[in-house]
Amino acid sequence: MDPDADLASVAALIADRNRAQMLLALLGGAPQSGSALAEAAGISRSLASAHLRKLVDGGFVKVRPSGRQRLYSIASEPVADALEILTLLAPASPARTLKEASRARNLRWARMCYDHLAGTVGVTLTAALLGRGLMLDSDGGYLLGSAGPAGFGEIGIDVSQLERRTRPLLRACMDWSERQYHLAGSLGAALSGTMLDRKWIARREASRIVTVTPAGAKGLRDWLGVDLDQLRAAA
Repeated sequence: MDPDADLASVAALIADRNRAQMLLALLGGAPQSGSALAEAAGISRSLASAHLRKLVDGGFVKVRPSGRQRLYSIASEPVADALEILTLLAPASPARTLKEASRARNLRWARMCYDHLAGTVGVTLTAALLGRGLMLDSDGGYLLGSAGPAGFGEIGIDVSQLERRTRPLLRACMDWSERQYHLAGSLGAALSGTMLDRKWIARREASRIVTVTPAGAKGLRDWLGVDLDQLRAAA
């Protein structure tokens, strides 16, 4: 056998639908308890624990104690990137019930892609940042625009502090549902973190879906001129 990378062992970890469902739930970025992940996958807590052990041993998931609980999260940004790329190749799951159809619409509208905002809202926000000159499009990637530091500073993001980190400041991430790019990198993470802190968006337990709050709709309209109500009506 050719002594190359063992892709088969990696593929085997996500070939099980229960493990795949838990990984998708963890792509929301927030650490989750085993019971929440069991509920997300629709399986028993004991079966979820067995699957999570395999994911931890395989390097896909990390775990840390939190009081009496153990909280699980994606092991690293490269793991999250790999999973997000695989979702671009995977066919969409058919919605068989009204509940599943509603969830699919919400997932496409706004969700977390590990630690940055994705979906229709994420793509629209990225387009607005480009349109206002806070970012520039450069050969399929992004550069900070001259208006960037002041523009992001309006909502409390200090770009100069982010530029000192080893992680790329701006990165274009292909959106799974929209097939357009949204903002990732340390600035994308800082933006979603700020929106969470300001309660512009709210997470759902064991889900990638986020809800844009009325405060968030107003904040994005005042900051970037993004009218989400109009966008949703058009959609």
